[in-house]
Amino acid sequence: MVQFYSPNRRSVNRGIISVTADNLDAQGQGIARHQGKTIFIPGLLPDEQAQIQLTEEKRQFAKARVVKRLSDSPHRVVPRCPHFKACGGCQQQHVATELQVNTKASVLERLIQRETGISVSAHPIIRSPEYGYRRRARLGLQYHAKQRSLLMGFRQSQSNDLVNIKHCPVMRPELEQLLQPLYQCLSGLHGVKRLGHVELVLADSGPLVVLRHLDPLKPEDKETLRIFSVQYNVAIYLLGDEKSLEPLMAGNVAPWYQVDGLKLVFSPQDFIQVNDVVNQQMVSQALAWLDLQPTDRVLDLFCGMGNFTLPIATKVQATVGVEGVAELVASGQYNAQLNKLNNVDFFHENLESDIHQQPWAAQGFNKVLLDPARAGAAGVMAHIVKLAPEKVVYVSCNPTTLARDSKVLLEAGYHLVGVRMLDMFPHTGHLESMALFSREPIGIE
Repeated sequence: MVQFYSPNRRSVNRGIISVTADNLDAQGQGIARHQGKTIFIPGLLPDEQAQIQLTEEKRQFAKARVVKRLSDSPHRVVPRCPHFKACGGCQQQHVATELQVNTKASVLERLIQRETGISVSAHPIIRSPEYGYRRRARLGLQYHAKQRSLLMGFRQSQSNDLVNIKHCPVMRPELEQLLQPLYQCLSGLHGVKRLGHVELVLADSGPLVVLRHLDPLKPEDKETLRIFSVQYNVAIYLLGDEKSLEPLMAGNVAPWYQVDGLKLVFSPQDFIQVNDVVNQQMVSQALAWLDLQPTDRVLDLFCGMGNFTLPIATKVQATVGVEGVAELVASGQYNAQLNKLNNVDFFHENLESDIHQQPWAAQGFNKVLLDPARAGAAGVMAHIVKLAPEKVVYVSCNPTTLARDSKVLLEAGYHLVGVRMLDMFPHTGHLESMALFSREPIGIE
């Protein structure tokens, strides 16, 4: 029989080995060393000894599972959520909060040091409540014909299978208490087999639900949802396709939230920051770092619906926000009028394309804020350098692209004078941060 050589095929030692973890990564995985190789082990904490079995082996690292834990770290805590071991939404509820946040801050500091050669502190950390912080959550819906039952929940780790969620302590309590009655309501619909997902959002104006349905709902199903809406004082929106959002009941008040004393109205499909407590602190920190003055002209790139843009506008001569999603630009323009801010312009432009011909690019600015997606802001960094602003605040959801983009500013002579770790998503592997760059070497608190 012909055998084919595969250069990428590596055998995995399935034997049991004993290790002691000496560190934790940002994802909450224990890190151990064995025979010169780094091993990542979900569920193991620093200083814990365990018998493990390798599940994947590469040239420089391996992954493993715990077969038997032989000791417990003082940083190990009892997860509050009964679904923790099955649900893929959280990865670190077994880790004490202080270890979680300090690990993420250390990971951020080491990454910046490695990529830029600059030693910085990510403290003080912008903190979140340990639980009850999430004001937005999307849950999948699946109907199982054999069991004749609906599943509503988050996906298992590395799986498309849903975990039926009855409790979720990271949600705001106002949303968590809706889970079981909402499940009962949806389970009783005639169209239960053709539901896609459901999204729960807590606005300052009250809770709302967006229900994605794949087929038109029957009148009796809409009536069932209306009764639920009145009984639980929840605004319900129906999403028959990805673009058509229909309020179930006439007279629904458009949802809104407050930031820095301003009222921002948004569509249920608009992006808003999931963690309101951290968002308020993040905006306040950005405004303080920019040291806004009445004569400033400020550019806000990847501005969304104006979460930073509008608070900035209350303190400066002029602000420009640039965003690639037309619906968010429309929300920003509406909220500028709502808050009587006449010194704000929003532009709908693709910041990943050639920006030099875009109308905003011909204007001058002395301060810049940017809040890009995970891919970072490679397409605009050269233009920011060309503007030569006094200060740049970079808000990041990916420390790798933050470090990469930072090098453009550093090579242009800017100083990295401040970094903060944002505890936006406790108990998860997400690492959010913000950094301040200045043309002059300044000290910050």
